[in-house]
Amino acid sequence: MLNIEYPIFQGAMAWIAEYNLVAAVSNAGGLGIIAGGNAPCDVVREQIRKTKELTDKPFGVNIMLLSPFADEIAHMVCEEKVAVVTTGAGNPGKYLEMWKEHNIKVIPVVPSVALAKRMERSGVDAIIAEGCESGGHVGELTTMALLPQVVDAVEIPVIAAGGIGDGRGIAATKMLGADAFQIGTRFLVAKECIVHKNYKEKILKAKDIDTRVTGKATGHPVRALKNKFTRKFLQLEKEGVSVEDLEEFGTGKLRLAVVDGDVANGSVMSGQIAGMIKKEQTCSEIIKELVIDADKVIDNIRN
Repeated sequence: MLNIEYPIFQGAMAWIAEYNLVAAVSNAGGLGIIAGGNAPCDVVREQIRKTKELTDKPFGVNIMLLSPFADEIAHMVCEEKVAVVTTGAGNPGKYLEMWKEHNIKVIPVVPSVALAKRMERSGVDAIIAEGCESGGHVGELTTMALLPQVVDAVEIPVIAAGGIGDGRGIAATKMLGADAFQIGTRFLVAKECIVHKNYKEKILKAKDIDTRVTGKATGHPVRALKNKFTRKFLQLEKEGVSVEDLEEFGTGKLRLAVVDGDVANGSVMSGQIAGMIKKEQTCSEIIKELVIDADKVIDNIRN
């Protein structure tokens, strides 16, 4: 459907999933996805054009529908002839007809069966079912619980996301019914990823129990590696600080970690599989290893 070699999506990580990483993933046979985040329309347009300079393969753009620039970006991706749009934090229904007219495949991220059904009825092409093991904004259900229920509830393809870090994760989610697989944290340490070296080192040194979820009180929970920032945030939540003050405290913290490399006071967003990642590789090496290892696991089970 997407004209990609391998059914592997690169997660849309704000401040991280920019044109260098996106083009590298697409050139390696997966689907690179530009993270729109809260970036202005012109910034996202520039990312699209720079990606096109580095690859002639399909790639996508993730539009956070709560962004103040979401409407502009929704129209702009049509002008730029983007192949795929993934969406988060809202319902893309009002844009679907326009995107379809421009032959854009639409794949929203969903945290529940109810939203998956609603998205299917609205006419999207596929669904990304994301479990709470993932980094960044998370829902309540684990991938193992959410994925098979979404697969049973819809007829369109389902992409598994959350907690997939190697070939075993791909094989496991395939057996739960996934048609494709979205991976974020593993690509954080790709050689083509522009995230600060301090961020990469923190991922590489992470252990299995090193992530925390902050922001439950705000209604927008986020998973990140534990540090001074997460401890302070959780303490403020425990003290009952207002949502406005919590959001103000969290503002700019992802950029602080990604760009400035302050992994003590910044938000080092990461999935729970960080403890599995022990080496920096190219995107091509990562994808080949994922595919080969998944095939081995599946072959072993068949035999």
